[in-house]
Amino acid sequence: MAAEIDLNMRILVVDDSATMRRIVVSALRECGFKNIVTADDGKTAWPHIEAGSIELVLSDQKMPGMDGLELLQMVRENEKFKELPFIMITAEAYKENVMEAVKLGVSNYIVKPFNTNQLIAKIVKVLGASLPAES
Repeated sequence: MAAEIDLNMRILVVDDSATMRRIVVSALRECGFKNIVTADDGKTAWPHIEAGSIELVLSDQKMPGMDGLELLQMVRENEKFKELPFIMITAEAYKENVMEAVKLGVSNYIVKPFNTNQLIAKIVKVLGASLPAES
């Protein structure tokens, strides 16, 4: 039996759109995740990652300030965080963008629009564990 995902794991949701952050947070809460922090771009996300308690990053790709690719690159270049699961959320399924993220070491990516089931399927795949059965 696969290990179960800890619903108390700290998840960082990074998106410049407040609406998109709400949608992702709401989907995560719907599945039972309790420990979610948000940031509006890579610059505001980095201190959360640097603090060392983030266990999964869900980041938009296109953002002003510091975009998702730049954030991913910072994460992967840091010895402490290079294994941190990182899912890129993008509105553009252009092959070049996806290839760039893959080259930088993204764990997986999801294309907008997506539903809760698609998001959870990506998280389960990246973490190699399943959601706890409902009791």
